[in-house]
Amino acid sequence: MAGTSFDVLILGGGIAGATLAAYLAPRLRVAVLEREPALGYHATGRSAAMFLPSYAGPAVRPLTAASRRFLASPPRGFGGSLLTPRAAIWTSAEAVSPDLCDRPGLRPLESGEARRRVPILRAEAARQAWLETDAADIDAARLHMGLLRLAREAGGAVHAGLDELAVRRKGRLWRVRAAEAAFEAPILVDAAGAWADEAAQAAGAAPLGLRPLQRTVVLVDPPTAPDFLRWPTVKALDDSFYFRPFAGRLLATPCDEIPAQPHDAQPSLLDVARAVQRLAQAADHPVRHVRHRWAGLRTFAPDRAPVFGWANDAAGFFWLAGLGGFGIQTAPAVGRLAAALLLGDPLPSELADFGIDPQAYAPSRFARAERARP
Repeated sequence: MAGTSFDVLILGGGIAGATLAAYLAPRLRVAVLEREPALGYHATGRSAAMFLPSYAGPAVRPLTAASRRFLASPPRGFGGSLLTPRAAIWTSAEAVSPDLCDRPGLRPLESGEARRRVPILRAEAARQAWLETDAADIDAARLHMGLLRLAREAGGAVHAGLDELAVRRKGRLWRVRAAEAAFEAPILVDAAGAWADEAAQAAGAAPLGLRPLQRTVVLVDPPTAPDFLRWPTVKALDDSFYFRPFAGRLLATPCDEIPAQPHDAQPSLLDVARAVQRLAQAADHPVRHVRHRWAGLRTFAPDRAPVFGWANDAAGFFWLAGLGGFGIQTAPAVGRLAAALLLGDPLPSELADFGIDPQAYAPSRFARAERARP
């Protein structure tokens, strides 16, 4: 494969790299560079994606809200809406004062009503409950592939299976070499997910303290209730578990966040047992067989808000990282915002209308926090 020149090189072909490529390719020559043979192999392809407007903190919720229109009515070629409505019931085993449950879009739900909607839900796991009607399942695979298709149709290049990549800056250009390929561009985007800090260090930029956290998910046989597939998602307010219908079975996770080095995450027997135990504590549903299990890495910045923007210590280096467990549901807004920042465009009105502040995601916020310490 011959050497190729571009305007922008994007390291990583997961949801972050794909969405930025889709927005940049109509205006710049873009190449997505992925080490793995399969795009989105480590995080995007393992996501049991949900659209939960109330999920995560105040920096994330506006991105989710601004993404709904695209997810509900994507461009031609996506195969229609990427959302399948599925309400969510948030539960607490302990009494929670109103000021501790101030998430927008939730309304109190009687415990008995929560168990009527989800008959296996244990009363002791839902002493208090709240209903989120604006939630949905997301077809993550169609979203990811559709964004990559948009990038390709606009002239973007997508290269997978590059294995190890060597990155260096020479003059005004970033140069990335693989075994049989070489690429160069004045702008390098770090969308490498769990490997984002490693990629930054290889490029000569200071790491941000991004933390990959491993989560385990299991699929078990479903309840026999005829309306099971229409049940809401059940999620603990303290993020100690959630379960929901998924691919015809019951999906459950202990919402674990185990610190890990970047790697091909695999569930341990202990993690699987923990998932089954948390399900048993929350639901009256005996598990005789775990039909499928997997693990994935969710990568967070120290303040758990995503990171988009130019590095202060490496010319032409742009961060697109720390999407945690909300990368799928925020992808359209993330791509639009990151593209505007990279291109130097004004904040798009469709983002400003939701109160999105680019400074909330700037890499420089960590330097500001460090300077502010006594």
